[in-house]
Amino acid sequence: QVQLVESGGGLVQTGGSLRLSCRAHGDVFSMENLAWYRKGPGKEREQVATISSAGGRKYYTNSVKGRFTIDRDNHKKFLYLQMNDLIPEDTGVYYCNLADGRLGLWGQGTQVTVSS
Repeated sequence: QVQLVESGGGLVQTGGSLRLSCRAHGDVFSMENLAWYRKGPGKEREQVATISSAGGRKYYTNSVKGRFTIDRDNHKKFLYLQMNDLIPEDTGVYYCNLADGRLGLWGQGTQVTVSS
């Protein structure tokens, strides 16, 4: 059974950085496109970054381009999100999952709060 465990969130000031990690337990992720999602307070969940199965192709939503970097380690079954130059609009709970959204299972996420 697959499990998703996100970590690395915290409280930072505007301009700060955080590195999020996602540990995937199970065999479902190695050949899948993966993604980071976030859900801000009172907002719909949005996909902020995706990465192809081998890590060679990446996508970022416009609001995070140039500030966030997604990476993966398929051997260790880890997914990462390096977040730089954080702004209050980045505040939310961050989740990892399949990029196509079909898994139907979510971890608890990790809270990111950016103060102004």
